[in-house]
Amino acid sequence: MLETNCPNCGAPLRFRSADLAVKVCDYCRSTVVRTGDTLELVGTAAEVPDDVSPLQIGVRGRDGSHRFELVGRVRWRWDDGGWSEWLMLFDDGSHGWLGESMGRFMLLRPEKAVSGEVPATMARGGQVSPGMIAIIAGEEYAVSDARAVTVAGSEGELPSPASIGTQGFSVDLNRPDGRTASIQAEGGTVEAYAGRYVTLADIGATGLREFEGWPMPRYVAGHGA
Repeated sequence: MLETNCPNCGAPLRFRSADLAVKVCDYCRSTVVRTGDTLELVGTAAEVPDDVSPLQIGVRGRDGSHRFELVGRVRWRWDDGGWSEWLMLFDDGSHGWLGESMGRFMLLRPEKAVSGEVPATMARGGQVSPGMIAIIAGEEYAVSDARAVTVAGSEGELPSPASIGTQGFSVDLNRPDGRTASIQAEGGTVEAYAGRYVTLADIGATGLREFEGWPMPRYVAGHGA
C-alpha cells in the first residue's frame, strides 16, 4: 500500500495494490498514475453519472473463501443505455469486476487463455455477431451481444486509466450451463473475463447504499436473517 497526496490538489491518495496503478482523486477528479513511488497526472476524469444502484465504493463481499472490497468503477455507455463495472480487490491481492446492468450482476475474473474466432476478429477490427465462438480457459462461449461502447466516467482505484470518451468494443458471451464472459477491445488490446451471474445475497454484499424505493436485503446485518 502507498499512502500519498494528489499532485494536483494535495488531497490524500491511497494505492492499495501494485496492480492498480491508477487512482481518481476524490476531490479534484485528477487521474493519477503511479509508477513505483512516482506519481503522474494524466488528465481529469469525468464524474460518474448518477444512477440508481445499491453498490458504491467500499462495499464488501466474498467469492467463495476470498473476501473483496469494491475500490473503483468505470461507467460505460452505448447508443441505447449503459452499465457499470465495479472493481473488486480481493484479500489475496487479485482483482476482478462486478458488472451491473439493469439490476443484474456479473462476477468476472480476468482470463489469459482466450482464443477462437471472436478475439481474432476483434483484434483485426472485424464484425462480431451473435453465435460466434470464443474459447476461454478451455471452454466454449457463444456471443450473445456485441456493441461499440464509450467511457462515461470513472472513480476510485483502477488497473488502467479510463478517460471520458475512450472508445472500445464490448462482447457478451454465455454458456449453456449459465456461466458468462466478456471480451473487450480497447486501443488494440483485447482482454477476456469469465465468471457467472450472482445476486447480492450470493456474494454477501455489505455496506450497500440505501435509497428510497429499494428495500435493503434481509441478509444484511440488522435486517433479519
